Amino acid sequence: MRIGQGFDVHAFGEGDHVMLGGVRVPHDRGVLAHSDGDVVLHALCDAMLGALALGDIGQHFPPSDARWKDADSLDFLRHCDALLRELGWMVGNADITVVCERPKVGPHAAAMREAIAGVLGVMMDDVSIKATTTETLGFTGRREGIAAQAIVLLRTL
Repeated sequence: MRIGQGFDVHAFGEGDHVMLGGVRVPHDRGVLAHSDGDVVLHALCDAMLGALALGDIGQHFPPSDARWKDADSLDFLRHCDALLRELGWMVGNADITVVCERPKVGPHAAAMREAIAGVLGVMMDDVSIKATTTETLGFTGRREGIAAQAIVLLRTL
């Protein structure tokens, strides 16, 4: 078994939705990002890569590379899953926490779990999506941005 953790953050900007866990979530703001800015999937990818010491998402999908402009982060997750599987590993389970005051994550958590589980080829019960606020403290509390952290357990195929 191997364990990895990941963290991602994006500032809010213009827009009418945020992508979270591969799901388009209506919101009065968007995020400032080179790709679609999905903090859930970015944190998850970093956790997966970190568990096998394969670098981080920025090394695999550099923001300086025009190929990743507005990219769908589910493609990042597919890439990371394929890397793990080539090395004889897969995600056993993932535990992800979204940190924000808004949007509300709960109504979309099941859809996020389904999207992630589908890409990783695991059961929905192997993917946990939770949310918390910072009780109006810090940048997330002031609604300036959104963050996510992820922990994964990898197991051999």
